[in-house]
Amino acid sequence: MMENKRAFKWVMGSHYFLYFGMMGIFLPYFNLYCFHLGFDGFQIGSISAVRSFAMVLFPILWSMAADRFEARRPIFIFCNIMAAISWSAFLFTGEYRYFLLITAVYGIFYAPVISFMEAFTMDGLGDEKSSYGRIRAWGTVSFIFISGLMGKMIDLSSVSIIIGIILGGSLIQALLSAAVPEIRGRKKKYGNAAFLKKPQTIIFLFCAFLMLASHGAYYGFFSIHLETLGFGKSFIGIAWALASVAEIVVMLSSARIFRRFAIEDLLFFSFLVAVLRWLILSFSTSPVIILVSQMLHALTYATFHIASILHMDRISPQESKTLGQSVNNAMTYGLGLMSGFFLNGYLYEKTGSFHLFVISSIIALAGALILKISHIYLK
Repeated sequence: MMENKRAFKWVMGSHYFLYFGMMGIFLPYFNLYCFHLGFDGFQIGSISAVRSFAMVLFPILWSMAADRFEARRPIFIFCNIMAAISWSAFLFTGEYRYFLLITAVYGIFYAPVISFMEAFTMDGLGDEKSSYGRIRAWGTVSFIFISGLMGKMIDLSSVSIIIGIILGGSLIQALLSAAVPEIRGRKKKYGNAAFLKKPQTIIFLFCAFLMLASHGAYYGFFSIHLETLGFGKSFIGIAWALASVAEIVVMLSSARIFRRFAIEDLLFFSFLVAVLRWLILSFSTSPVIILVSQMLHALTYATFHIASILHMDRISPQESKTLGQSVNNAMTYGLGLMSGFFLNGYLYEKTGSFHLFVISSIIALAGALILKISHIYLK
């Protein structure tokens, strides 16, 4: 049993390493690549939003099929393979309309991958769920290393190299997906989604939506913001990597942190730190202050993410674990980011990037207030 658990952690750690390694290329540099192709702010925002729209709809559809037919593993393998194939189409075009179409097709298959990974990990850990961060930390290590390395590689060549490298990583992950074991519990009734109608669940999901919507300026325009300020690709890579260095501290300490503090308190504190982080980026041009603010990613992303995963796992019935994680992912990295990308893509040309972060701080503050009030009145 111990050997099986160790092997399971290795397989899932490898998936997080690959998934977030590719994210370490995509998040800092894909929109920057689009920018260098000549796409304007609205076009960049719409491409990001289409991808996020897929993250809203398709994780839920795929997860319903997985829970209904007990086919989580086959669907996971299929989606990984098709995502890699779809991504390869970016090699053959630089036109906006085709980028939009490829992004939509890619999103259909890429969308459920992370929520399926979360569900696999939660089920496989059993009574060790609080140690989730130690497995997830492999993704952060990869993000740190690859995002920093890519900045230097792009400075030496061009930003266009990201397409082929992401394709290579996606193909490796597709092959590794066959190593994920099928975790089957005792057969239970299918289709219990009543937990999604509870006021506490609805409010939590709405606040989580606001948190990720507030990240729209960061994930969509942070690299462009830094380049506009005159910083090079190496600095951009370092800034993203530094955020992940801070994140990994929380990931490795997650078991101790979540034993000491209540999930609800950590969620609320994460919102407050997000307000501060976006305010700093709304006025600072200092490289030192910008890099220091990146350390706050430990709370605005890592702490919030782990708390959200654990909270959703706690309120989801056993027969709907995949659905629970998929809905959480859809409302945050799907609908939340999609809304943030559309809003910031629309406003970028009108206001510039500094004002985007002011708006982000207001959105995060709204989430904090709603979450706190709900905890007081819905106990």
